[in-house]
Amino acid sequence: MESSAEEIGALYESVAFLNYFKDLPDVRQSGKVKYPLDEILLLCLLAVVAGAETITDIARFGRHKLAFLRRFRPFADGTPAHDHLGDILATLDPEPFERCFVAWVAAQTGVSAEVVAIDGKTVRRSGSKTSKKKKDPKGPIHIVSAFAARQRLVLGQVKVAEKSNEIVAIPKLLGMLELERAVVTIDAMGCQRDIAQTIIDKKADYILALKGNQGTLKDDVKLLVDEQKTVDFKDAKISRDKTVDGDHGRIETREITVIHDVEWLQERHDWPGLKSVVVVESTREVGGKIDREMRLYITSLVLLAHQIGPMIRGHWMIENGLHWVLDMVFRDDECRICTENAPANFTTLQHMAHNLVRKAPGNDSLRMIRFPGDQFGLMIFGHQLKPDFPFMVSRSWAKSTQRLPMMSSSSSIVGICLLTMGSSTRVQSVSAGCNSGE
Repeated sequence: MESSAEEIGALYESVAFLNYFKDLPDVRQSGKVKYPLDEILLLCLLAVVAGAETITDIARFGRHKLAFLRRFRPFADGTPAHDHLGDILATLDPEPFERCFVAWVAAQTGVSAEVVAIDGKTVRRSGSKTSKKKKDPKGPIHIVSAFAARQRLVLGQVKVAEKSNEIVAIPKLLGMLELERAVVTIDAMGCQRDIAQTIIDKKADYILALKGNQGTLKDDVKLLVDEQKTVDFKDAKISRDKTVDGDHGRIETREITVIHDVEWLQERHDWPGLKSVVVVESTREVGGKIDREMRLYITSLVLLAHQIGPMIRGHWMIENGLHWVLDMVFRDDECRICTENAPANFTTLQHMAHNLVRKAPGNDSLRMIRFPGDQFGLMIFGHQLKPDFPFMVSRSWAKSTQRLPMMSSSSSIVGICLLTMGSSTRVQSVSAGCNSGE
């Protein structure tokens, strides 16, 4: 009875989850659709969570786990072959898919007064094989993501053609997110007036790295800092904080100085929302070698140094908590999917899987949770795999990891992950937002 109740709950949550994506446009001719789009999305997501790294892996997963998939959807005609599945992902418009993903995450997590880091990552092998030889090459795509630093969850992403287009993509991404009371951190490329104004309009605050792309502003701030350092900032209203970290044979000292009286700077440059300038001076000692660096930031926050310092450090969580995980756990840089919209859509699936795995119960590593051949993966996926199950194990650790004893579980990925990710009570309003593109 208990097992049956859990399966009913998992089915209910799968329906609630898929409702977030029900308004995705399907370009296929309705009379010729053999595999419904909601079934394709469920298949792809569960396969990626369970370890699929290619479209062939997803198709193989569908063939061998069809009985399990039918617990949530009819799959009347089974699952598509890898070439058919690839065509579907290639023609699916990534923009509405991204909007629906953002709506789903926003309904589950919300964003409080915490750090939202924005940065881009190139999907290295998503370009065509002959891109270097063509005059008009199809190079690798670049994904700009928003990442909740404390929760370690992807809040949204936008595809751009190349890194230089981040300036155009960031306002678009910001417009998709609910950012009220959040603190948005962006590297120097995002230090633009329009981006700062967009963040202020969203009732959020910003911390933007300041480098040479804002020439006169950076020059004025650098001159101010250099002058005040010679007199130990006695002519400025400041707050200070100092941290010392030691790990792996290195000692890193960070001195954070926040200059609060910047009215003259605001009058000269009229920068949207500018309230403070932040100076971070770091000293790193490794094996007797000492490296020093000074970084400058502008911010709309009116906070003390000990409060702003952790927010600046939190920005780098997008590198360690997302980009590194995509490369090392999801093998993103080894993925050779490169047809039309398929790379962007597959990245969205990886972000969805990343969020689900992050919310899984237990203290196991992401690799152990996601690995399809061991019991930790079954705790998430929730269906017993036979020892001879011919699913393609991730090649990077197949040789070094032994198969652990199988364990049965009446729970499912939808029953566990989707229950932890949210409630179906918000489906109607979020789906409406997805449909309208808001």
